[in-house]
Amino acid sequence: MSTSLYAVVDPSTGELVKEYPTATDEQIEQAISAAAKAHREWSRTSSVADRAALIRRVAELHEERKDDLAKIIQREMGKPLDQSVGEVEFSAAIYTYYADNAEKFLADEPIELLEGDGSALIRRSSVGVLLGIMPWNYPYYQVARFAGPNLVLGNTIVLKHAPQCPESAAALQQIFLDAGYPEGAYVNVYATNDQIAEAIADPRVQGVSLTGSERAGAAVAEIAGRNLKKVVLELGGSDPFILLSTDDLDSTVEAAIDGRFENTGQACNAAKRIIVAENVYDEFVDKFTKKVLEKADGLAPLSSVAAAERLDDQVKRAVDDGANLITDGQRKGAFFPPGVLTGVSPDSPTYREELFGPVATVYKVANEDEAVELANDTPFGLGSYVFTTDDEQARRVADRIDAGMVFVNAVGAEGAELPFGGVKRSGFGRELGRFGIDEFVNKKLIRIV
Repeated sequence: MSTSLYAVVDPSTGELVKEYPTATDEQIEQAISAAAKAHREWSRTSSVADRAALIRRVAELHEERKDDLAKIIQREMGKPLDQSVGEVEFSAAIYTYYADNAEKFLADEPIELLEGDGSALIRRSSVGVLLGIMPWNYPYYQVARFAGPNLVLGNTIVLKHAPQCPESAAALQQIFLDAGYPEGAYVNVYATNDQIAEAIADPRVQGVSLTGSERAGAAVAEIAGRNLKKVVLELGGSDPFILLSTDDLDSTVEAAIDGRFENTGQACNAAKRIIVAENVYDEFVDKFTKKVLEKADGLAPLSSVAAAERLDDQVKRAVDDGANLITDGQRKGAFFPPGVLTGVSPDSPTYREELFGPVATVYKVANEDEAVELANDTPFGLGSYVFTTDDEQARRVADRIDAGMVFVNAVGAEGAELPFGGVKRSGFGRELGRFGIDEFVNKKLIRIV
């Protein structure tokens, strides 16, 4: 077992690949100090066009190095190589999007005066040093969502990555340096939780963005609130996949499979609860279950043995509480056999939890109202998926779902231009799109008479 907090442990073999020394308090101080200095100097003197050119170079370097970058995260958290390459490419697209749109998004916004002479406008500018706390499931994409818009804005970034992603964290640091950013504009730190708590409280840090668990989000928000710091939180999800009608059941089953099993089921916005109208339920479950069991061949490991053990406990608890599990195999280390849970009782703790891995829960409902009620019967509210052949029903159900995102008749339809975020215990704030650049910004009023 690793003695260092930051270490690469290949989940497919359990092999300790490399350990990285945890930062000293002095190194954390140097990181924050460098970020504050870069904001005072670089942010105030660089133009939006300058910053857009730098982030465009970051995108190019992702593309140039994508094969090596992909292999790193496959080692760190077990992501299949094709999906790893796809993640690097999507990250590059996000950086390119903010390079392309920076000047439009940050242009002065005139305000029409109700009375009086002169003019008024909103000028968007940076706020200072931001702290990013990122998870292991998308080591490059999560950073891109946070760093892309904020570096274009002129904020500077101190980035704490997940302890199991130190190699990709170092690779990203190198990309920002090679792209031409000044020292301190983007700083990677291998920090402890205690050091991060102190960093949040540091008066030089103006905001915090965290993607992670509810527990981590609550802890970060508590410290940030005490110190009057803005936070963006993207936390867990238990996204519903509602099937009300279809004229192509096979393709809908494929969509459910893709929505649940991408990244071995380890996505906050995966389709975790499949809610099916009773008139298509039996046929759907039959086809879906067969496809799930086929996924056992060649399935990637979960990110760690601990992650697989946690999922195992949740599934066993659901079965003990009366659920029916169909699977083909047993957990072996970090490898977890795909499965389908039906009959999960609302009284079971598992009903309220997020299952982070290759297990889908399927529910039968009588009608649209029942489907919406079940979809909303969760503490989470990140994303959701609605499949129906009725356009009016699609719009109606989309309006009724308590979530930050609704995708109709599609999974995997996210894009750099589409805002990402949730409600309820899935957090608050938005990343990506126009809204992603509007979180950590000074919308300064300039009124001239």
